[in-house]
This record gives sequence, structure tokens and C-alpha cells, in this order.
Amino acid sequence: MPAIESKIIELGYKLPEPPAPAGSYVNCVRSGNLLFLAGGIPPLDDNTYLGKVPTETSVETAQDAARLITLNRLAVVKAEIGDLDRVERIVNVGGFVNSEPDFYQHPAVINGCSDLLVAIFGDKGVHSRTALGASALPLNVSVEINMVVEVK
Repeated sequence: MPAIESKIIELGYKLPEPPAPAGSYVNCVRSGNLLFLAGGIPPLDDNTYLGKVPTETSVETAQDAARLITLNRLAVVKAEIGDLDRVERIVNVGGFVNSEPDFYQHPAVINGCSDLLVAIFGDKGVHSRTALGASALPLNVSVEINMVVEVK
């Protein structure tokens, strides 16, 4: 098994199947050695990851959503390049939090993604980032995340 996928399992996670796009877009566009990933949302199996942070969804639950989205986005990367060991660097993360107007802990929510990327990739997982609030997100999810990834 490739080293990065082994690390994901060691951390107690597994890669899901990459989701099909839910609209008129693709999950990933490659330009040279950069992969531009569309925004990913958390699983919709139940209502766990729906609603505004912090009134309908706690910060901790939103952080869990961010981790699941991260794995979802990595599944898209694997589908595109075949092997996560070919990731050279996580370049950028864009995090959006469905939040109340007086909520200011957006970075804490998106740390769920950032911290997991560093745990998985080490120094290659350190990235630039935007973490901001939104008055609403698709399907009322609590978090949406996109990424730019450099590959070998």
C-alpha cells in the first residue's frame, strides 16, 4: 500500500469513493502540475453536518465535517493521479463556514482540514489558506472546502 494511504489508515481514517459532481462542473481540473479541486461538502447521510455554526452545528462537529471533506478531496486527487504519494505539496485551502453573523471562529473550524493535511503529508501538507464565513452554503451544509494541490 502506498505510504500516504497507509498514513491515512494509521490516523484512523479511510478514503471514501470520490463523489460525482453535483452540478455543471468537474471535481478537478489539472493545469501543468497543479490540481484545482472544486469545493467539497461533508456526507449528507443524516443531518449531522447541516446548519449554521455554532447555533445548529457545534464548532467540533464542523471540524469533523472539515476532516471528512479533506478525505473526500484527497479521494478526488487519487482518482486524478492514481497515487497520493505523487502529491508534491498542498498549495492552498479555501474554507467556507455556514455561520451566524456574530461567529468569528472560522479558522478554528477549517483547522480540522489543515491539521489533518499536515498529519497526513507532514511539511508537504503545510499550505496557504482562506477561512471565511458565509450566510449560506449548498444544501445547508456547515462547511465547504476547495484546494489547490501540486503533483509530481
